[in-house]
Amino acid sequence: MTYRYHCTIPADNGRNTLPVNPCQLLDFTLLKLDAGQSWSGESGDREILAVILGGRATFTVGEHRFEGVGGRADVFSGKPHSVYLPAGSTVTVEALEPVEIALPSAPSDLAVDPYVIEPEAVATGRWGAANFGRNFHQILTEVAQPGLPAGRLIVGETYTPSGNWSTYPPHRHKEDNLPGEAAHEEMYYFRVSAPGGFGISRVYTDEGYEENFTARDHSMQMMPSGYHTVVSAPGYTTYYLWFLAGTQRTQGALEDANLAWVGGTVPTLRKLGL
Repeated sequence: MTYRYHCTIPADNGRNTLPVNPCQLLDFTLLKLDAGQSWSGESGDREILAVILGGRATFTVGEHRFEGVGGRADVFSGKPHSVYLPAGSTVTVEALEPVEIALPSAPSDLAVDPYVIEPEAVATGRWGAANFGRNFHQILTEVAQPGLPAGRLIVGETYTPSGNWSTYPPHRHKEDNLPGEAAHEEMYYFRVSAPGGFGISRVYTDEGYEENFTARDHSMQMMPSGYHTVVSAPGYTTYYLWFLAGTQRTQGALEDANLAWVGGTVPTLRKLGL
């Protein structure tokens, strides 16, 4: 059984695309511009959420213009600004300062106007506990942002502290069997808090496939299927932008039955302040 569920996306000036993509619905590009530079393109038959990783830019989407979107210096400096780009859009991005923009996308026929998601609309919280505790931003989800239209995309950010595990117990999104599980592809785009830092990402399936790879800046973990989990090396915080797409936007994940008992310890650990 041969798959390849990971890669490193180039991080050159301009628009960078994935060198490999096993997913049928999800795709990802990374846009990097220096101050004063611009980029123009079309969304085609896909919806795109432009998540500002760092810097500021002005977006012109069809007849809509959004001035000076962004503000955080990098992904470790607060909540993001994002711009939803519907299918069938023309878009021009003008960098007001050096800017990095993540562009996850999925097929869509939803006819809506583009819109900006301000940091105030981004939900925050903590999942897990103790050494599998991690912090999250929900940017575009059915539950946290019910008033924001999208066809397929579900998008958020996770910060895994030094030495901690994330997406633990490992889970999958294989079958539409709500409320327990929903069929979704998923991707993780990684950044690390300091040069030389890294994490380890693991994907495995019930059929016996397994891969483990070193997650560094601009690494991509792509999960058309399989259980998945991440751990940060001591001394470093790993960030990943997570995004999903399937037949619907209701989320549901099935934990690995052999490890699901760990999730049951969360209430006790939190009572202990862990």
